[in-house]
Amino acid sequence: MDAKAHWNVIYERRASSQLGWFQPHLRSSLDLISRAGLSTSSPIIDIGGGDSTLVDDLITQGYEDITVLDISPAALARAKARLGPNAERVHWIESDILQAELPSRHYDLWHDRALFHFFIQEPSRAAYVETLLASLAPRGAVILATFAPDGPSECSGLPTSRYGHQDFLHSFGHGFELEASLHEDHTTPSGTLQRYAYAMIRSMHAA
Repeated sequence: MDAKAHWNVIYERRASSQLGWFQPHLRSSLDLISRAGLSTSSPIIDIGGGDSTLVDDLITQGYEDITVLDISPAALARAKARLGPNAERVHWIESDILQAELPSRHYDLWHDRALFHFFIQEPSRAAYVETLLASLAPRGAVILATFAPDGPSECSGLPTSRYGHQDFLHSFGHGFELEASLHEDHTTPSGTLQRYAYAMIRSMHAA
C-alpha cells in the first residue's frame, strides 16, 4: 500500500478523537509559534497537518496566510468540513511533501508535528530538508515535533525515527540555531503515554 492509500485508510476508518496523535489544541506548538516573532500576515505552512486543529487556532488568533499540506485527501476534506466557511481562508495542498512544489523562499514559519520522524531513510530525509530549505524565507523559523529518544519506535503501523533537540540541528546541517525546545508527554485517546521532543530552529540565512 502506498503512502496516500495508507493514510487515507486511517482517516476514513477512525474519527479524529480516536487518532493516536489527537489533541483538541496543539498547545506546545502554539506556545512555540507565539515565540517565533511572526506578524499576522506572515506565511505559515503546516506540514502533514491532516485534520489537526492547529489551523482553527491560527485562524482564531488572526493569522491570514496559512497553508496546510497533507498527502491524504480524506484528512483534508475532514478539516475543510470542520472549518466550514473558514476553510476558504486557508491554502490547501494535497501532496507528498517529498514531491510538493512550494513557492521559493516564502514561508516565515514551517510547522511539522510528527511527520518528519516517518522518514527513516537518509535519502527521504535529505529530500525533505531540501524542500524545506528551498521554501523557507530568510531567517524563517522551523518548528518540529517528533517522538523523543524514549518515545515509540512506530506509529500507525509504520516505523519511526526518534530525536533529541540537538538531533534536529544535525539533520538540517549548518545555518540553523536552536531557539527553543520542550518535551511533551502526550496521552493518546487509548491511554498510552507517548513522549515528544519539540524544537524551534531558526534559519541564519540572510535575504
